[in-house]
Amino acid sequence: MSSDQCSGGERQFKFLLVGGEAVGKTCIALRFTQDKFDKLYKQTVGVDFFLKRIVLPGSLSVTIQLWDIGSQSLSGEMLDNYFYGAHAILFVYDITNTESFANLEEWMKAVHHVFKEECIMPHIALISNKGDLEHSRVVKIDKHLKFALDNAMSSHSVSAKTGESIALCFQKIAGELLGIRLTRSEQETVQPVVKAEIVQNDPTHVQASALPSNATSKSAVCVVQ
Repeated sequence: MSSDQCSGGERQFKFLLVGGEAVGKTCIALRFTQDKFDKLYKQTVGVDFFLKRIVLPGSLSVTIQLWDIGSQSLSGEMLDNYFYGAHAILFVYDITNTESFANLEEWMKAVHHVFKEECIMPHIALISNKGDLEHSRVVKIDKHLKFALDNAMSSHSVSAKTGESIALCFQKIAGELLGIRLTRSEQETVQPVVKAEIVQNDPTHVQASALPSNATSKSAVCVVQ
């Protein structure tokens, strides 16, 4: 039985998340597999494992083993073992951190070193994270696209915080591995409803006469399709 197939005709793929410190690899893994977001940063030491079953068009079931590789592993002795048998390697960076983008060059060198003897390279994807902070973007989109083109990578933009495009990213990559291209309507069904929190101004900074008698401090949630 091949490494990408399990019983019952289901497919199984090994995906790796790589990149610098605090770019959001674990947040992406948690959002994809558990649909949750942890605001507290906790550095991954070594590797963490996640598992998620998805269904592609044609009712094709795919199980994704997601390996969250700690940033310090780039210079570690276990990196070759982590890469072994990978079907896809996802390079993650933070759009508000230029260093996190520059760091991907070293990860790319490591991938080519490990797979230089292999006939087939794993699928390589470039993932820009923290799309919810677009107003603070410092890595220009054209630099992202050039890096992806120069290294024959698929290109994806996500936000682990809001969940935007997370599921779609994994669906697309798994589909490409199987030669399945998602139609526009299929992509739209994968996209979640994005909830954006709107925090209202503190009423203590507003004159009392301008407030109704029953005014209270609260937050609202706006739903964006």
